[in-house]
Amino acid sequence: MNDNPLLQFEKLPPFAHIKPEHVEPAIDWLLAENRRRIAALLDEVGEHPTWHNLIEPIEEWDDELERAWSPVSHMNSVVNSEELRAAYNACLPKLSEYATEMGQNERLYQAHKRLSETADALDEAQRKVLENALRDFHLSGIDLAPEQKARYKAISQQLSQLTSRFAENVLDCTNAWEKHITDETLLAGLPDSALDLAAQTAQQRGREGWLLTLDFPSYHPVMTYADDRALRRELYEAYNTRASDQGPHDPKYDNSAIMEEILALRHELAQLLGFANYAERSLATKMAGSTDEVMHFLDDLADRSHPQAQRELDELREFAASLGHDDLQPWDVPYYSEKLRQQRYSISQEEVKPYFPETRVVPGMFEVVSRLYGVSFQEVEGVEAWHPDVRFYEIREPNGQVRGQFYFDLYARPNKRGGAWMDTCQSRMVTHERCQIPVAYMTCNFTPPVGDKPALLTHDEVETLFHEFGHGLHHMLTRVDYPEVSGISGVAWDAVELPSQFMENFCWEREALDLFSGHYQTGEAIPEEMFQRMLAARNFQSAMMMVRQLEFSLFDFRLHREYDPARGGRIYEILDEVREQVAVIRPPAWNRFPNGFSHIFAGGYAAGYYSYKWAEVLSADAFSLFEERGVFDRETGQSFLHNILERGGSKDAAELFRAFRGRDPEIDALLRHSGIAA
Repeated sequence: MNDNPLLQFEKLPPFAHIKPEHVEPAIDWLLAENRRRIAALLDEVGEHPTWHNLIEPIEEWDDELERAWSPVSHMNSVVNSEELRAAYNACLPKLSEYATEMGQNERLYQAHKRLSETADALDEAQRKVLENALRDFHLSGIDLAPEQKARYKAISQQLSQLTSRFAENVLDCTNAWEKHITDETLLAGLPDSALDLAAQTAQQRGREGWLLTLDFPSYHPVMTYADDRALRRELYEAYNTRASDQGPHDPKYDNSAIMEEILALRHELAQLLGFANYAERSLATKMAGSTDEVMHFLDDLADRSHPQAQRELDELREFAASLGHDDLQPWDVPYYSEKLRQQRYSISQEEVKPYFPETRVVPGMFEVVSRLYGVSFQEVEGVEAWHPDVRFYEIREPNGQVRGQFYFDLYARPNKRGGAWMDTCQSRMVTHERCQIPVAYMTCNFTPPVGDKPALLTHDEVETLFHEFGHGLHHMLTRVDYPEVSGISGVAWDAVELPSQFMENFCWEREALDLFSGHYQTGEAIPEEMFQRMLAARNFQSAMMMVRQLEFSLFDFRLHREYDPARGGRIYEILDEVREQVAVIRPPAWNRFPNGFSHIFAGGYAAGYYSYKWAEVLSADAFSLFEERGVFDRETGQSFLHNILERGGSKDAAELFRAFRGRDPEIDALLRHSGIAA
């Protein structure tokens, strides 16, 4: 780290003092100030740009804007309210307009271009910053005619608003549905933990009995354990018709028209920039070289996985029939799968939950990371956050120096977006005047503590936590000083899942498992025979899971690759074709999964959902080196730290992978880890 004597740490966001009515005026002021400052800077720099007189000041101003907007955007996801949502949405088009304006600023582009011609005076990461910046100018429409630039700007603004509305409809629709139950016999089969949560939810909302919701900690146990088939079907229908014209929902939440608008605008934007379709535009910032390469990758995985997936489903049908049920429907699959898993391996997620109290998992995960990379973790009390459940930690070097910080928000609650994610609070940045350490938001939606019990996690949830923490480590352990390529910034999107999926592997290694597991009442380690049953069941229905992910990936990629303005999105036509190719379970005609597919319609995965599988090849191959040398082999851990985590986006992902692994990635480890024959 830079030893400049002027180094200082920036203050963290004052969450409690962020008032919705102050958001828009603050953003307005910052945007106007940045416009003024950049215009003055370009006058001053003239024909002689340097890193110090051009890039550093802009980095500072961009960072100031990010640190103002980041907590607002984050709170909109985790403590959503009408007032905050209105302020957030009012700012989106202004931020989009500003970003496009900067991307189409001819004087700014020429200054970057002139600086790039002095590349010999720059370090490797600085050259990468400039290379990415020049690419992004072109992707922002710098080469377009004036009327096309104006259209590009209008499209960008519309897309920012439409994707936000998509996410809001899914959240509101999820929050609006509930199932109130007063007859406990309807909940037969549910484990005590699910019953306790349903009772606690009812009590919190002033109701008697039990309350089921579409939040995952409530929905998942019903689908997996409820004996009442009608109840399973009711929840399946409610969940899989969210934000659509089907099911029990208010039509005001229907995302159908929004999806068509998003696809049309993305296609138009891609063609403005000279791409044939939005899938081509998407690959401009990814590892994959062409849309054909992505399709071949996905088709190849499908060909390898589908026969085994079909056998797995046939086994499940036979098993269900042996229990007197010969009409297997999608809402039956998780239920009978869990029963088959228990019969075959004598193991269930509920059986292992007592061994994964969150109070043991979190410090144990920190210990895993400490052994790999030599850092330590310390909780900091009294740091202001957006909810009482949120905790705050520091990552420290062996000499005690703070390297990164993060917020942990682990539990599901109303008005919080579902799923799990890591997001940037602030990025690492070192300038002549100061050093800013990276800070992350770590968000999950686990079942909260019930009564006097700690939160108990399923093994799947432990994997989710490790996955998101892998993203966090990528962001926080970076050694790159420039925010455009530090941490996860500037990393090819189809490689950004490498550190997250890599971390999941430690959830299956006994040496690591013993650090983050232990019975919540006795502290007893997971018995060896139970662990062996877990391992035996690890790849249960893995091919069925593989083809489900490939269904999502192929649907997303084809949707953006094959868009035809004359025919519209053909959303369900393409989905049916993809399911015909890869799916073994065919959902009912009224299933409206795409209407809630936030990853591609409201997140960063448009024409990029394949990235999960692409990066899984990288992560499995990377972990295979630890399998060869030892799970906690320090030299290998340090190599992964130095070649992958610390380097961020400062070098192409393929080069960084080769530096760590000594060769290009191979698919064999993924197939082996997935239990699919090579």
